[in-house]
Amino acid sequence: MKMSSPDPYGGYVIATQTGSLPMGGTVADTPIYALRQLPPGMLAAAPASTPALRRDIDIGGQLAFVIDNVLSETACRTLIDIGEHFGFRDEAPGISTPPGMRMNQALHWMADPELLDLVYRAIGPLLPQTLHGRSLWPTLSQRINLYKYRDGDVFNRHTDGDWPGFGFASDRIGIEEWVGGRSQLTMLLYLNGPEDGVQGGATRLYGDGGAVVDVTPKAGSALFFQHGFRHGSVVHAGLQVHGDTPKYVARINVLYDSL
Repeated sequence: MKMSSPDPYGGYVIATQTGSLPMGGTVADTPIYALRQLPPGMLAAAPASTPALRRDIDIGGQLAFVIDNVLSETACRTLIDIGEHFGFRDEAPGISTPPGMRMNQALHWMADPELLDLVYRAIGPLLPQTLHGRSLWPTLSQRINLYKYRDGDVFNRHTDGDWPGFGFASDRIGIEEWVGGRSQLTMLLYLNGPEDGVQGGATRLYGDGGAVVDVTPKAGSALFFQHGFRHGSVVHAGLQVHGDTPKYVARINVLYDSL
């Protein structure tokens, strides 16, 4: 009898939630994944070779900026491999979008704190230290939304909702919601881009006064903008991807005090 090979990532389902489908409807028990440990050498290879650099984006006075050199291209490829290993799905756990808005595939993953600490060390000094009178949290939410855009996929015009922070429960069994923090910034960490064969897939920002700016994805760079249903939140869209190379992006939530 042929023996199955062990999971090289030590992956497991840490929790499930009802998942929403792109054209409406739901799927019960959509998995959220975790790793028992990061792939060997990933942390050592994760830092970019040059320091992180912030570039502000002019969209009529609303807050939006890019930070380059957040992660190395090697780390980005590993994140893509992890996502493909678990498998992207049409349904997105815990997410509710109107039919026809989110036309892509999703995977929710609880990222190891060691990896997110490395990311935070790169971006933390470049983030707004306060927003609307709330102080920046010294950590990122560990729940990451990985998205895969295939030929024809798009995320139509919308505003991101805000979220609490999430972390591992004890013994890495289950997820717990953090108290006292709430997200105010979306971080879109691009895992690949035109240099890797991606055609299309820019993030379009719609600012005050009719300003429109397209941000081209680049592996290891991240786009930040204010979110939540309040004044100053940035309306945006993931433009259509064309061709055989999918676009991969990770949404990470940047937290601020909520009390």
